Amino acid sequence: MAQDILINQTVAILCDGNNIERSIHDIAKNTSAMINFDTLIPKLLSKRGLNRLIYFREGKSISSKLAERLHEHYYGSVIPCHKSADIPLSIKATQLASKVDTIIIMSGDSDYVELVRHLKSEGVRVEIAAVRETTARILADEADYFHPITSKDWFVFTSPKLAAAKSRKTIPRKKE
Repeated sequence: MAQDILINQTVAILCDGNNIERSIHDIAKNTSAMINFDTLIPKLLSKRGLNRLIYFREGKSISSKLAERLHEHYYGSVIPCHKSADIPLSIKATQLASKVDTIIIMSGDSDYVELVRHLKSEGVRVEIAAVRETTARILADEADYFHPITSKDWFVFTSPKLAAAKSRKTIPRKKE
């Protein structure tokens, strides 16, 4: 009879926020769709220890609520990027390579292929978490493991004002 084996690994999750958001919006056909970190992170970790969670986001409009939530629940952080997240994420991954066993890159962008190769050459297990339909095949093939992000891993955000407006029924006026 097989015994339960404890996998004692430390994991860093580095998310290219713009790439993941675009992928989800394309598949969901809704720009209000957002990652549900409460279901996705435990699925990605699979009982391994979380060392870092960093969400790289290009642009000025970064949700302070997202940053607060990631910090409160996962001691995570949101890092604004001047342009693309590719270079900041790659630098951080290289810095973390000696501190963790596994790095999970949340992106389907083929720009990360060389980073994956480098990290693996340093002895780091590299996993990719992304929407399969928008992930570069070469990236998924190069990784040690691919985690598909599916519709079960996101939700569609509706603001309270929008939800209230939709729930109100309009009563047609009688013509006089």
